[in-house]
Amino acid sequence: MNLSDITAHWVALHESLGLGGPVRDEAHYDELMGVVEALMGDAYTLESGPMGGLVDLVADRIREYEDRVHPWPDTSTPATRLAFLMEQHGLRQSDLPEVGAQSLVSAVLSGKRDLNLRQVQALAKRFGVPMDALA
Repeated sequence: MNLSDITAHWVALHESLGLGGPVRDEAHYDELMGVVEALMGDAYTLESGPMGGLVDLVADRIREYEDRVHPWPDTSTPATRLAFLMEQHGLRQSDLPEVGAQSLVSAVLSGKRDLNLRQVQALAKRFGVPMDALA
């Protein structure tokens, strides 16, 4: 196969799936997710053939889009994880009797105070998360 053939195949793949550039929008994202799902259906082909490389390329485009459009929240500390859980459940600081008064919740969220064992246990039970997520 020569460069001209390779170029023609790449152009056809790009015109079909738009892989020559970043994911454009949610519709393009959904289309590429479908492609990966279909390719993943045949794990043997992925392991023994060149389709694994195609999945890697499509997955990279998907990951770049997700990082750009749907970034994960900063959940590096117990306070940021608690803030994330509160946001997901539509809660205000005054809605957490497991921690205490609103001023205490504020101190925890700002990193000025840590949650104690009782608070961690109660919050883990309330949100259905492991205690490690809040400790």
